[in-house]
Amino acid sequence: MELTDNALKVLNARYLLKDEKGRVVETPEQMFRRVACNVADAEKLYNDDALYWENRFYDIMTSLKFLPNSPTLMNAGKSMGQLAACFVLPVEDSMKSIFDTLKHAALILQSGGGTGFSFSRLRPRADIVRSTGGIASGPVSFMKIYNTATEVIKQGGARRGANMGILRIDHPDILEFIKVKRREGELTNFNISVAVTDAFMEALKADREYNLINPRSGEAAGSLSAKIVFEEIVKSAWETGDPGLIFIDRINRANPTPHIGSFESTNPCGEQPLLPYEACVLGSLNLSKYVKDKDIDYDALADDIKIAVRFLDDAIDVNIYPLPEIERMHKGNRKIGLGVMGWADMLILLGIPYNNKKAFDLARKIMRFITDKARDASVELAKKRGAFQNFKGSVYDAPGMPEVRNATTTTIAPTGTLATIAGCSSGIEPLFAIAYKRFVLDTELYEINGYFVETAKKRGFYSETLMNKIYETGNLKGIREIPADVRKLFKTALEIPLEDHIEMQAAFQEYTDNAVSKTINLPNRAKQEDVANAYLMSYDKGVKGITVFRYGAKRGTLIKFADAD
Repeated sequence: MELTDNALKVLNARYLLKDEKGRVVETPEQMFRRVACNVADAEKLYNDDALYWENRFYDIMTSLKFLPNSPTLMNAGKSMGQLAACFVLPVEDSMKSIFDTLKHAALILQSGGGTGFSFSRLRPRADIVRSTGGIASGPVSFMKIYNTATEVIKQGGARRGANMGILRIDHPDILEFIKVKRREGELTNFNISVAVTDAFMEALKADREYNLINPRSGEAAGSLSAKIVFEEIVKSAWETGDPGLIFIDRINRANPTPHIGSFESTNPCGEQPLLPYEACVLGSLNLSKYVKDKDIDYDALADDIKIAVRFLDDAIDVNIYPLPEIERMHKGNRKIGLGVMGWADMLILLGIPYNNKKAFDLARKIMRFITDKARDASVELAKKRGAFQNFKGSVYDAPGMPEVRNATTTTIAPTGTLATIAGCSSGIEPLFAIAYKRFVLDTELYEINGYFVETAKKRGFYSETLMNKIYETGNLKGIREIPADVRKLFKTALEIPLEDHIEMQAAFQEYTDNAVSKTINLPNRAKQEDVANAYLMSYDKGVKGITVFRYGAKRGTLIKFADAD
């Protein structure tokens, strides 16, 4: 196995089995064997050759062509055995439901999963509580309780809990929710997003007021100027990176099982809309492994998509679920999310700059190929294993359509530490920097882009002095000794205009079943109107959600560069 020093550091810190004294007692090869063996166990349920598939799963992971989500690597074959990354739990308008859900979230967070909640059903602050004659404290106050609980639960003993908190734009407490993270130290274990409706976007474009709805009574509870609310969202996002937006009506139009329920929330990074109590297992293909002689090896990619889909479907069967309700929902819809990482690397290997029309066209082509082949693989599995339980009444239940095994097959996740293990760029993001250092679990990692070093040496402009210069700024801007075409090819996230970030997200979203995790990176000098433009453009371009991050907006940004503004 070709693992980088940084990959080994991350595996040792987070993934490899440890004994009671915290000493690592597993090699990376043994970890992958443990995962392959556990997942392939599902093959026995269908009278298939478990050993054959164990070896196929082992090979695709050890070649670093495909990696499943972190909980699978951490928990497969262990007594906890919880393999899914994404969950959504319902929060109903009663004290019992609020605290039952908190207990359920604790079990999920402990197992390494991330949890999304919609707090939109909770009655607003100062509303009447009939049972006690008191007044309600509102959704934000309960989010603070969830946040504190998360603080004390370490995920799987390896990572801090991650939550997504969502409130509908028409909830009476929306302004309090939008502004909550402007105060330092508030909701530090939450990403927050506003569930924006089409009606709100129409009101915004027409510059008029829109109605607020009390979720307890379902009745109108006053109105607000759409423009003023939007300005507050933009101000908070410019200052702190939160809230993001999810376009809730668009997400529900793409719901494959509307007869089972509606989407209210996503997982913490926004790429996985899920019904209440639903879970999803994710995995990502490393696109940099499919470039051969400046061309894409689609045949090899097609073969590996089939193996990856089978792996993820098997993971649903061997998963040890934290709650029976979640097992019922996950086995009912059998959602999987196959995505990609190493996209920026693939473009570099093909000689295509990230923010170039050719790159956007290729994004559509490759994601369409992956989704088509993943769907084909799901149809093949259904022939042997049967369709997902809730197939009848789903969007696939139509004359002439084949049965499918999985309600969804593709999702684009951020792949943070997975990309470090695979030694590739993360998700569909551009390179963050050419050379920099960052921290993962208090471990200092020096990152340097190997493709750039290779290019510099091949073309004769490599030097230690040059590398020191790059370490200072993180990018190649204005370094004259580097040829212009190389500077263009190795553009970093903060050099790419926001329109091109969104264009890339939209290109991938067009052919992705679920949603796409992508950070719209803005330089520190970006104005609030840039954030506003990003939000409006993302809605018009058809994405399902958006996160904007202005460099340095959050205190304690991990990486400092001389010219990050």
